Amino acid sequence: MPNVVFSIDQSMSMRDQKIPGHNRWHPDIPVADMVRPGDEFRVECREWTDAQIGNNDSANDVRDVDLSVAHVLSGPIGVDGAEPGDLLVVDILDLGAVPQQVGDAPGQGWGYTGVFAKANGGGFLTDYFPDAYKAIWDFHGQVATSRHLPGVRYTGITHPGLFGTAPSAELLAAWNRREQALIDTDPQRVPPLGLPPLTENVIAGTASGEVAQRVGSEGARTVPARENGGNHDIKNFTRGARVFYPVHVKDAKLSGGDLHFSQGDGEITFCGAIEMGGYIDFHVDLIKGGMEKYGISTNPVFMPGNVEPRYSEFLSFIGISVDHDTDTNYYLDATVAYRRACLNAVEYLKRWGYSGEQAYLLLGSAPIEGRVSGIVDIPNACCSLYLPTAIFDFDVRPNPEGPVRKERGQCAVTS
Repeated sequence: MPNVVFSIDQSMSMRDQKIPGHNRWHPDIPVADMVRPGDEFRVECREWTDAQIGNNDSANDVRDVDLSVAHVLSGPIGVDGAEPGDLLVVDILDLGAVPQQVGDAPGQGWGYTGVFAKANGGGFLTDYFPDAYKAIWDFHGQVATSRHLPGVRYTGITHPGLFGTAPSAELLAAWNRREQALIDTDPQRVPPLGLPPLTENVIAGTASGEVAQRVGSEGARTVPARENGGNHDIKNFTRGARVFYPVHVKDAKLSGGDLHFSQGDGEITFCGAIEMGGYIDFHVDLIKGGMEKYGISTNPVFMPGNVEPRYSEFLSFIGISVDHDTDTNYYLDATVAYRRACLNAVEYLKRWGYSGEQAYLLLGSAPIEGRVSGIVDIPNACCSLYLPTAIFDFDVRPNPEGPVRKERGQCAVTS
């Protein structure tokens, strides 16, 4: 087993770990450990909400989750010799769920998918599903099943939702400036247009005193992806993947977490993956001056992993940039088009007995493929959603006899 450079006791919160991680991006968070180019090492991770979600049949915990805590990240891990302008080369060697320990944190044989309430984060279809819902998934090796979504069984593409390098002070200031300008365009919007720095529930690694206070007042929230990497939620960022991260500070300061057992393209419920804690094994190297050499300055570049389930037959749902609820045409809007593809898939699955909420949870967590199929033919962009047919234990394809509607239980709801 590789050397563990960041360890987690899954029975304790991130704040109480022997060496705590952090939940904000800031260049002054001290490194938790150092590695050298060429090293292989293991990072253990806590579930992204710090295990606020339980293995039960109520979605009250999803409704009430405190997002000021998220994401709890493991690190930072410093890389000896890394300097601003370099590229940090990160290979994912292996990753998995939590080894069985005392306690029942996500990742210890189970994970969850959540639809977040509109007033607390929302999701891609939040105007259609404004309340909180949840599905618990049980792990059987590489396969997941759920008591809340009967009739479905699939192999996951296990991956981290979030890893990245620390921003420079200048880059952090740019994030805060431009995101606040976006928020100011509609400051009362629900859900909000962005998440500015927040001093509540800050975890700043081993920083203390004035440095810890500065991390709270200046640190960027970890919810979106940014130039340093961050919360990409790319399902093919899995075993065998190689990522080229821009280095903005000395030692690079690699951090991350938010491990997923499985996820569909878009993670459309906001908490759409099967969330879990676990471990990830890395190999790192450096390309000196790589940002300038390869023109990689605003975002990472990555090579997809070589491990994924072999699904060969799909039902593909199409959406165009027309909002059928308001009969409004949008000009080449891929977001509207993909939303309509998702809604078309939800409506189809309802014909087989699933509730809209169950269908939504399924599309967020199953290894669906989302594609921008056409974005040049004015005025309508075209997006498509590929749903593997083999994940169902019944024939989900259209046939002359029509869909067989069955009682399929319900997902966890709020009370």
